[in-house]
Amino acid sequence: MSLVIGLTGGIASGKSTISAMFTNLGITVIDADIEARLAVEPGEKAYNDIVSHFGTGILEEDRTINRPKLGEIIFNNEEKRVLLNSIVHPAVRERMAQKREKAEAAGEKAVVLDIPLLFESKLTGLVEKIIVIYVDEQTQLERLMKRNGFSEGEAYSRIKSQMPLKDKVSLADAVIDNSGSIELSRQQLMEILNKWEILRAE
Repeated sequence: MSLVIGLTGGIASGKSTISAMFTNLGITVIDADIEARLAVEPGEKAYNDIVSHFGTGILEEDRTINRPKLGEIIFNNEEKRVLLNSIVHPAVRERMAQKREKAEAAGEKAVVLDIPLLFESKLTGLVEKIIVIYVDEQTQLERLMKRNGFSEGEAYSRIKSQMPLKDKVSLADAVIDNSGSIELSRQQLMEILNKWEILRAE
């Protein structure tokens, strides 16, 4: 059996950097955000369900879903947000499960589920070990402002809309402090994988 690792963090904590390290080590990474995009492509069941509930007004000319438009509809409407999640989340979970089974069938020692809202969406039952990518709030703020061109206020409100990183840290099996250099983060990752007997120390 493969060890199923949940990888999570906060906005602008540098999770994609760590995710890429797993990929470079030959470990399968299944990204929930990517699967969520694929699940709502034209022709997919979730796509058909969304269009039948929300109407063709949310579609672009090429029939793809206009995400900002859909986002506006659900932003102020709790009932519609719950409805959308009830369509998208099961489809995403199913896609992730299929890819995980494929990795397990191939005899891979570990498979990583990259789920930004692992705790918030109560998906911890899908994984056996959890790695949280941590940065202090000031670093998170600066990185988010730089990455997305946000003002300090905009960046701060985005960070506050998520579960605090320090709370996630207390629920993790392992933590990578991503405040320093990429090499320092890589060393921490290698130590974790060595301890969990996924990789031998290099």
